[in-house]
Amino acid sequence: MQESTAFFRTDDAWDFLRADSLPPVVDVSAEAKSLRFITTSKKIEDFQAKYAPRFRPFTLFGSGDFHHLSAVWTRQFDEPFLLLSFDNHPDWVVTGPRWSCGAWINRAVENRQVRGVSIWGCGSEDCDPSERGRGARKAAEAGKLAVHPWRKAKHAYPHWLLPTTPETWRAELTDWVARHATEKIYITIDLDCLTAADAVTNWDAGRFTTADIVWALGLLRERMNIIGGDLCGAHAKPSFAGAFQRFASWWDHPKSRIDTSRRTEINGEAYRRIWPALIGQG
Repeated sequence: MQESTAFFRTDDAWDFLRADSLPPVVDVSAEAKSLRFITTSKKIEDFQAKYAPRFRPFTLFGSGDFHHLSAVWTRQFDEPFLLLSFDNHPDWVVTGPRWSCGAWINRAVENRQVRGVSIWGCGSEDCDPSERGRGARKAAEAGKLAVHPWRKAKHAYPHWLLPTTPETWRAELTDWVARHATEKIYITIDLDCLTAADAVTNWDAGRFTTADIVWALGLLRERMNIIGGDLCGAHAKPSFAGAFQRFASWWDHPKSRIDTSRRTEINGEAYRRIWPALIGQG
């Protein structure tokens, strides 16, 4: 399995793990400063040109500030596949820069090999009435993007959003898998989809438990053809190449203090359970 995995070290998110528990390391931390949170198309293309030979189907990488690299990892596949994301945010903003951790789903939708995108576990404000106008409604209405946010009380949802609940999501995911059984799929997991008790991240916490994600990965592996996937989202110390990135990140991140005192224990447990289940060694 080592030949199909890689750890792109973009920051210190996973530095607490023992080296022998990690996939083969590609240290890009120096140049990753210019990729964090928000970047340019040129920097993305330069990154891919330089490192594509070292891409692998399964990728471990840094904090959720780098989640837009998932759209780059998926470029390595030359066959049609579905993309499934477990994330507390839909990352579907169409009103901002092309390349950022909050807009990368749109870049994935543009990939001609991606037949469709399904996002589960969004609990952030992005799907609220006041914010959803910034989202990829056209892709959702066209059937290319299906977003399943956690249903909030007293919120009305348009037909192009598919809210779920803690009581029903497993049955709904099982139905989704049944409709796509035997299809090829790529799975991306941002740890901020987990509760605060199950992950320490740079963002607000979601509602899944680690056990939920492990269960879902087991279901997907049993009934679909997983061609690759990635895991990101562990808390990391922010480091930026420029002032604009730093300001934009400060503006968008949660302003409440994040307790990192148990980061090693909590994120270590999440990694030890989720990563093997993702790559098929669970």
